[in-house]
Amino acid sequence: MKIGILAAGITPDVLQANYPTYAEMFAQQLTDIESRLEFEIYDVRLDEFPQSTTACDGWLITGSKCNSYDDDPWILRLCEFIREVDNNQQVLVGICFGHQIIARALGGTVTKSTAGWGVGVHHYQVTSEIPTLPGATDIAFCAFHQDQVIDKPAKLDVFLTSDFCEFAGFIYKDRILTFQGHPEFSKEYESELVELYDGVTLTPDVANKARHTIKEESIQNKQLMSWIAQFLKP
Repeated sequence: MKIGILAAGITPDVLQANYPTYAEMFAQQLTDIESRLEFEIYDVRLDEFPQSTTACDGWLITGSKCNSYDDDPWILRLCEFIREVDNNQQVLVGICFGHQIIARALGGTVTKSTAGWGVGVHHYQVTSEIPTLPGATDIAFCAFHQDQVIDKPAKLDVFLTSDFCEFAGFIYKDRILTFQGHPEFSKEYESELVELYDGVTLTPDVANKARHTIKEESIQNKQLMSWIAQFLKP
């Protein structure tokens, strides 16, 4: 099965020597879990779009430093592409920016949150079953965002929520799956981001709290990536 990765962002320049791009993180980790998956990467930030939604069997949209509520031409084109994928009943996965842009494209609202930055390891309440974490009522994985969905599309159901982020995970049947957090991020990579943005976009207090959660909390990223692989394969 061929999965198209719509790369909406890229690893910061200073980290590229030691870490793959966001699209490559998914391709590598998902291939390790499910070898039948094949990937093609499209850099949609540079207006590199597939000719048709039928170019791949399913789609995944990565995170990005861009705002999903902006009206840049490539963002509006991506919204239209998402609606076409949905109309064609293809599988679609969204991560962080991808989670937000899917919500926007399908009728939701995204904005910069008054709660500020969500960074480090975040805990979420599970409101419906996660196949790779049967019986789980609370899970944790890395987050790095300031924007949030504040009004959800009617067709999407919430499966993850928290006091910080009400709409942290969406699902629609066996076709759409989205996460506000980053199941592809290791704690090592999250730590690198915190150090990079401490004093830049993150206040020292936010950065220090993030460091503490990264050091002390366990994450279930491998189980969530396994679920994404299951979701994408036929």
